[in-house]
Amino acid sequence: MASENRINIDIFKAVTRSVAHSEDLDVMTNHLAQLLTAGLDIKGCAIFVLNAVTEELEILASFGLSAKYLTKGPLNTPKSINETFQGNPVVIADISKKNKSLQYPDEARKEGIAAIVSLPIDHLGEVVGVLRLYHFEPWKVSDQDLESLQILAGIIGLAMTYARFHNSIYAIAEVLGHTFQVELTPKWGKR
Repeated sequence: MASENRINIDIFKAVTRSVAHSEDLDVMTNHLAQLLTAGLDIKGCAIFVLNAVTEELEILASFGLSAKYLTKGPLNTPKSINETFQGNPVVIADISKKNKSLQYPDEARKEGIAAIVSLPIDHLGEVVGVLRLYHFEPWKVSDQDLESLQILAGIIGLAMTYARFHNSIYAIAEVLGHTFQVELTPKWGKR
């Protein structure tokens, strides 16, 4: 169980480029899941959005995980690594050790998952989603990597908020029948 730092500037560059060059939330989050899986050399990644009404996580994007695992059952916030919904990152370094945080431990083992990192995605202090990283071997995440992952989760939260805002503006304009171009990017230097 290595505790080496895995997050480097190249991963941050790739994530910020992905966020900066996409207005489509689905495309962006799927790209981020692929980038994080490859960049960290892990089994997979999933990005969930919290449904505040049902208190369940809904899959927004994933990479490296089977459809069977992703559809194993609903992920209820009180049962599925609950500490994440209180705004805390959770590292389950070795799922073979008993852990009451896991809602589906048997399914995780069958999927070949040995470790899970669960990070809150928040907006203005409220958890709106979860970033989960899955490793095929036990994983002791370094303090520096955990801090970096929290920053990446924050970037994902900003990107999700921006994409939703952007899409809402265009949807409102379409409903109102406006054909004007909504300009959301600043024109630096123009007055």
